[in-house]
Amino acid sequence: MLDIPMGKMLKELNGQVVMKNTIALGASCALLGINFQDVNMLLSETFEKKGKEVVDYNRQFAKRGYDYVIDRYKALIQPVLSQNKNNKQLLLTGNEAFALGAVIGDCRFYAAYPMTPSSSVLTVLADWQRKTQMVVRHSEDEIAVVSSALGASFAGARSAVGSSGGGFALMVESLSFSGIAEIPLVVFLSQRPGPATGMPTWTEQGDLLFAVNAGHGEFPKIVLAAGDIEEMIFLTAKAFNLAEIYQLPVIVMSDMYLSESHATITQSILDNIKNNYKVNRGKTIDFVNEGKYSRYQITEDGISPRLIPGLKDYYYQANSYEHLQDGHTTEDSNERIAQVKKRTVKINTYLKNDFSTPLVYGNLERAKIVLVGWGSIKGILLETQKQIPDCAVIHFNHVYPLDKEKVIKLFNQDKRYVLVENNSTGQFGKLLQMEIGIEIKEKVLRYDGRPITVKEVMVKVK
Repeated sequence: MLDIPMGKMLKELNGQVVMKNTIALGASCALLGINFQDVNMLLSETFEKKGKEVVDYNRQFAKRGYDYVIDRYKALIQPVLSQNKNNKQLLLTGNEAFALGAVIGDCRFYAAYPMTPSSSVLTVLADWQRKTQMVVRHSEDEIAVVSSALGASFAGARSAVGSSGGGFALMVESLSFSGIAEIPLVVFLSQRPGPATGMPTWTEQGDLLFAVNAGHGEFPKIVLAAGDIEEMIFLTAKAFNLAEIYQLPVIVMSDMYLSESHATITQSILDNIKNNYKVNRGKTIDFVNEGKYSRYQITEDGISPRLIPGLKDYYYQANSYEHLQDGHTTEDSNERIAQVKKRTVKINTYLKNDFSTPLVYGNLERAKIVLVGWGSIKGILLETQKQIPDCAVIHFNHVYPLDKEKVIKLFNQDKRYVLVENNSTGQFGKLLQMEIGIEIKEKVLRYDGRPITVKEVMVKVK
């Protein structure tokens, strides 16, 4: 414990009690061996919107705490941070990572109605609006949110919405509209414990099967779930390509644990994602060769040419009814069967071209114990793996649909598999059994609103 006379410093600088925080900041940074120039930069970035006077006011209190530690406790100072200026670090939350991924993915329209834990995506993107030129809309409710996003997407703008369980529930009817009209849409779904209002400020992985089955009727959708900050950026950007390539809704799942957690990545990682990302709009077109245009043309891969409205003499209907190839409403049985098959084929095309096999950590062949999980559980699995000899991890971030041929190879071995999830029923285990035919009998489940710990998994495994 360090004795720092903050009260005396406040009197000397004629400061308010709240300025003890800034004194403590300066003292803590000195103790950690952080250069005051970096502290000064932090204060400038934090208070720049309030003006130079506020920045200077905070700086003097931070400097007083900093200098006191340097003068009195120099022997205790232990630098813990790298001073390598060439290795810039970015401190991000999961929601900020989604926002970054949306910008990289060329999102042009984002709409949301605030709902914990997804809310900060709206405020972050709104704060960046002048730089990105993205339209960011705080709508009156979730139905307006998704309806406006579908309209923007229909007009040609890459669009996304964000919410949590109850808000997403209100969007479900329009998700079906996206499915039948084949309008691309990215949905950010950050989970919290339900049902109903549940526990708004805690975490859970309880909405997986809801997301997979969201919407009435049968239509294709893709569900992704990032395991960490880096994956969130990469998968979000990828989601915008997938939505336009396959002309369907793509749901990017998170939860309170990942959305509000902080982690650092290097600038080089972010630059690598940005530099390797290419916008792929699939069969989106802005011209038509001579002849009739059919928006829902039957094709071998299930994907039809998508014309952005505005081309003279070419138009089509896009509504919530079953339709002919030109978009006109139909109730003909043969046409219905043809369109259902066309939409279904898109999933086979996705599995062939863009499905990513789950990542395996460790030597799967030699492992005696294999931990299986999805989404934000990744970090816990990897930490547990370090504590257990002969242990491997299988982590899924492309959670639906699943490619049976690729996934089943990871389970065709005589090993002890343990499923780890933050819900009460082992939802991903059910999905594996439903899609792949694999049952994992051993489970570590937690559903009290807190994330699973390494200790809990260790107790179960041992």
